[in-house]
Amino acid sequence: MSAITIRNLSGETHRALKARAAAHGRSTEAEVRAILDEATAGGERLGTLLASIGAESGGVDFPVERDRTPREPLDLT
Repeated sequence: MSAITIRNLSGETHRALKARAAAHGRSTEAEVRAILDEATAGGERLGTLLASIGAESGGVDFPVERDRTPREPLDLT
């Protein structure tokens, strides 16, 4: 199992982590582990989230057509 060390953690942050751990009935180390696990969980991705927001709002109804007009080549001279 991997381990990390976090240096220069402020006293205020450490106290807040200890208080949060106590509120959840676990050690400070277990609390930090839970926070990191939650932060890195494979939650809903941005595209899925945007699609669900669009579906909830009734969606959008406009034609989407690709512009197939040829472009002028870029002049690099």
